[in-house]
Amino acid sequence: MSWTTERVDLLKRLWSEGLSASQIATELGGVTRNAVIGKVHRLGLSGRAKTASAPAKPRRTRPAASAPTTRPAAPPAAPRTVGATALKAEAAPVAVVAAQPAPVAELVIPEEQRATILQLNERTCKWPIGDPSREDFYFCGRASEPGVPYCPHHCRIAYQPMNDRKRGNKQARG
Repeated sequence: MSWTTERVDLLKRLWSEGLSASQIATELGGVTRNAVIGKVHRLGLSGRAKTASAPAKPRRTRPAASAPTTRPAAPPAAPRTVGATALKAEAAPVAVVAAQPAPVAELVIPEEQRATILQLNERTCKWPIGDPSREDFYFCGRASEPGVPYCPHHCRIAYQPMNDRKRGNKQARG
């Protein structure tokens, strides 16, 4: 199939009359709807007349913000089918607020227990305290449990229990 001048002229006429790309493809024969759309774009055709079969819909206007709407509330629709395929009305889910863990009290570390990075080892707490760019920055330095980088106090801060939402997602994934 090639686009002859007669076929292009017919395409332009049908397009301006408001026919759809599918209707034009059927009228031309031997061409697909997508080929018609591509040719329309290459020709730069834009404006189309509305077809008589699809009259323009009247535009709806919104009521003014100050004007109250007096639309009565519609009762819930009854299921269209009966039996096993009927839609069942379910109660709205109630949001359950999980109890937040109590905040861990701030730990005051005596100066003799504070550690610099050079003093850290596998038995000291490596919890950073303060701003690393300042001179008063230090690490906790208290005794840590074997295999854990922090003291018991800082473990409670670092290792918080997974919240219920994440736990539910993890179980759903299997």
